[in-house]
Amino acid sequence: MGIYPPPLEKLIQELSRLPGVGQKSATRLALFILRSERELAEGLSQSLLAVKDRIRFCSVCYNLTEEDPCPICNDPNRANGVVCVVEGPGDQLAIEESRVFQGRYHVLHGVLSPLEGIGPEDLKIGELLARLGKEEVTEVILATNPTTEGESTAAYLAKILSTKEVRISRIALGIPMGGDLKYMDSMTLQHALRSRNPLQA
Repeated sequence: MGIYPPPLEKLIQELSRLPGVGQKSATRLALFILRSERELAEGLSQSLLAVKDRIRFCSVCYNLTEEDPCPICNDPNRANGVVCVVEGPGDQLAIEESRVFQGRYHVLHGVLSPLEGIGPEDLKIGELLARLGKEEVTEVILATNPTTEGESTAAYLAKILSTKEVRISRIALGIPMGGDLKYMDSMTLQHALRSRNPLQA
């Protein structure tokens, strides 16, 4: 038997199932919810159910959406022939918040990882290839993360896309703004030197 009443123990148990939430964090969250006004618990429960009931994948780009197709795929101003390929919805959101990219996206929902048994058939790669003819795609930007798996996925995509009549580019990798060279790892410095840009006076 736990030290808390069963309903509170159950809440702690459920919260601790969330990624990054350990037993102590779950207890702290549960006690906060208990001390808060009833409206907080009602709003939280309604939001959780709404996410499960109303959010689905866009049938075009496979991003999370409430309406299908999603607003970005539905926007004719973004049908410029450029598709940015990302690993997951969080990556798409990060690029979108930069307000630089004005094309469309394709979400893979993962990366190739043979050690974990994740192959091309487990990602939305076939769906990406199917889009090339339908949307008159002229450029595919590979924006997977600079990890071993992300690099392998980008290389695999570049290889299969090389047979298509489409320009393939990779997001630049290297030194972040405000970074200090002496603190950079060798892989970051290699990417920065390989991706260097000419300067014009």
